[in-house]
Amino acid sequence: MLSVVEHFPVLIVVISLFSAFTILIVGSVKKKSCCFISIGTILVQFVMAVFILRHVLTEGTIHYWLGGWSPPWGIEYVVDALNAYVLVILLVLALICAIYSKRSIEHELPHKIVPFYTIYQLLITGLCGITVTGDIFNMYVFVEITSLSAYALVASRGKIALKASFTYLVLGSIGACFFLLGVGFLYSVTGSLNMHDLSLLLPPLYGNRVVQAAFVFFIVGLSIKMALFPLHTWLPDAHAFAPSEISAMLSGIIIEVCTYAYIRVAFSVFTLEFITLYVPISGILCWISAIAMIFGSILAIAQFNLKRMLAYSSVAHMGYIMLGVGLSTSNPLGLTPPLMHILNHALMKGCLFLVAGAFIYKADLWNITDFRGLGRKMPYTCMAFILAALSMLGMPPSVGFVTKWYLIIAALEAKQFIFVAVIFFSTLLMVFYFWRVIEYMYIRVGDEEGKEKEIEEIPRSMLIPVLVLAFLCFIMGIIWLTEIPLPILDAVNSMYGLGVVP
Repeated sequence: MLSVVEHFPVLIVVISLFSAFTILIVGSVKKKSCCFISIGTILVQFVMAVFILRHVLTEGTIHYWLGGWSPPWGIEYVVDALNAYVLVILLVLALICAIYSKRSIEHELPHKIVPFYTIYQLLITGLCGITVTGDIFNMYVFVEITSLSAYALVASRGKIALKASFTYLVLGSIGACFFLLGVGFLYSVTGSLNMHDLSLLLPPLYGNRVVQAAFVFFIVGLSIKMALFPLHTWLPDAHAFAPSEISAMLSGIIIEVCTYAYIRVAFSVFTLEFITLYVPISGILCWISAIAMIFGSILAIAQFNLKRMLAYSSVAHMGYIMLGVGLSTSNPLGLTPPLMHILNHALMKGCLFLVAGAFIYKADLWNITDFRGLGRKMPYTCMAFILAALSMLGMPPSVGFVTKWYLIIAALEAKQFIFVAVIFFSTLLMVFYFWRVIEYMYIRVGDEEGKEKEIEEIPRSMLIPVLVLAFLCFIMGIIWLTEIPLPILDAVNSMYGLGVVP
């Protein structure tokens, strides 16, 4: 007999799906209710996710069979320490973005409020589904729900955003095709789609070329989805021209959930033995990630559109996450650094994109050169930007500092000293492009003709979510340093046999 909490994984998905239909129906009568329905739904989902995380840490992994059909014949939802952790992160950022979006969407998309929140809730449905499912084809279905929702939300601004969305659609569809080919190849040799069942059936077939090809298809497909260099080309325009709360979701959680999917497929389906002995890609992954860290930061310096600058910064930070994944098999920290940075990047980049949205909301300010004197006119918003930027640079005791510290330790333990140098060099490049923004905000006064625009602080419903994320960049850094959350990540490493290097 399942306990109440063990029903929550499926309820998190089902409630969100029904909420999307509710928003569509109720919104046609009273469109102002759409935002509140979405906020209420995500809040309920977040509470469920917290209970799930607590249950997993105290009672163990949750297994839920849809329709009572036992795996591998039926679809199974499996929640362990890894996806319970990711589930809480994605719902926190989704809730903050939903609260922020009320005034922002009323201002930017006054005639698209109902479709926006309907599709936004479908996006959350897809993300939750990717996170909790234990069936690899079911994961593909939810990846597509997430992607289709994201394409529509990016395009919702119209004009140049339509081109950005089309590019995202084309490349995202290619990524989805690669993922589906991987699923098909595995099914052709095992006859199963359940992830745990696959992990038991695949070891005798590790030398099979079809299995190895399937792994390559998964890697390429998910690399496109998570914008890993050099497959990131859809990301800059999509992040730059989407509504800012969607930019925050794209950078802060959507590409991170795709990273989770990579970790799940690589370590749960193919296992550590396969990726170390049969298709040893860890070294290649580390070097690609190192190039991404440098390349993304250099291109960020070249941008004057703030959101585009932050988009290229996301390319660099995907490098940080995947460098940690690449080093995980050769150091005692295992997956701890990349999983830390999934949370940390969600807080930092979510805050920065919401600040960029605040500048657009108040005065249609897109370019860094238009930010002259904003530090005095929007003091709290600019303070939030500085806190998040300092965290990105790695100032103690921020979350960015903790991530870089753990990545440096991981690189030293793996005797990969070159990656320590890459981390320091990419940080120096970050100093350059973040300092330029701060310089215009606080040092340069007036426009090119010496005139100043009259601008006020953003509404509280937008300011409070921004400040919450900004302060969490340091509060969570202190919590990480106390090592209180580390048992969650230790449980993940133990599950995959990581963190113990002879």
